Amino acid sequence: MVCVPSGSPRTDQLTSLRIPNSSPKMSLEWLVAWSWSLDGLRDCIATGIQSVRDCDTTAAVTVACLLVLFVWYCYHVGREQPRPYVSVNALMQGPEATGLQNGFVYCQSPECVRCSRSEGLNQKLYHNLQEYAKRYSWSGMGRIHKGIREQGRYLSSRPSIQKPEVFFLPDLPTSPYFARDAQKHDVELLERNFQTILCEFEALYKAFPNCSLPQGWKMNSTPSGEWVTFYLVNQGVCVPRNCRKCPRTYRLLGSLRTCIGNNVFGNACISVLSPGTVITEHYGPTNIRIRCHLGLKTPSGCELVVGGEPQCWAEGRCLLFDDSFLHAAFHEGSAEDGPRVVFMVDLWHPNVAAAERQALDFIFAPGR
Repeated sequence: MVCVPSGSPRTDQLTSLRIPNSSPKMSLEWLVAWSWSLDGLRDCIATGIQSVRDCDTTAAVTVACLLVLFVWYCYHVGREQPRPYVSVNALMQGPEATGLQNGFVYCQSPECVRCSRSEGLNQKLYHNLQEYAKRYSWSGMGRIHKGIREQGRYLSSRPSIQKPEVFFLPDLPTSPYFARDAQKHDVELLERNFQTILCEFEALYKAFPNCSLPQGWKMNSTPSGEWVTFYLVNQGVCVPRNCRKCPRTYRLLGSLRTCIGNNVFGNACISVLSPGTVITEHYGPTNIRIRCHLGLKTPSGCELVVGGEPQCWAEGRCLLFDDSFLHAAFHEGSAEDGPRVVFMVDLWHPNVAAAERQALDFIFAPGR
């Protein structure tokens, strides 16, 4: 038996406990420590209950509502996945996309911001920006907000050398041509795959002697000569039939880090100018992109003029330029020289931030 002095606090109830195989001193210390632990736990629980009772009901309801909203937001955002490139295998097995005529995507929607010239375009853009900000964030949207708010003034007051037709993003560095280092990774990747793209073009071009315009090619309006294009991606929309004919080139697009593939300003195509062709001066739709031309066949007498500055293409080399500047192209060679052929792909302007790219993909999504 353990005898405990009656004056010791909270130990009078332990006098009758039998602790086998323990010395009296060790048993007493263990029991006292255990008793104080239980008392501490009881006091902690009581304090927590009293804190809940004393808590203001309105504050508790507010915190609960905010927590529910946060959980809903995380669930809603988590459900939305970025639209990846369709795999080539899916294209091979999938049904034909709707809205295709001769392998070329024509806009069927009067609400398309890329083709719309209505006075309500800015309202549409601002509505899309607000919808994006509600889903994600206003962070980093200052320049886009400024551009949409004052779009009319920007487009009307721009100097004639640079005047994009649809959307102008302010405060971007402007230059008719860009150095190769502006998008070094993608430029080098395209040039390393020059032979791959050229081989797929030559296989396509064999069909030309058999008919005036083979399936998948688009004839463009020019004052003289012929300008035809073969689109893999047209205004942010993949052309499945054409991609099946150039599977390696299409796969290459998925490896480019800055290719614009999810909004209406993104294109990828093979562009062919016959001898004697003149593409008259015109402006591109926006300054958020830079256009990349990879020379496939570049005979003499061919020239690109952007912002009044002439340049020539070179086979296996990329030429980067801002097509929101006034630009034109010429092929003044002879029939013996053959056509001028480039692979054209639209890349992001290097000074458009990642958050802005995501927002612009949302605002200018195809069909929005």
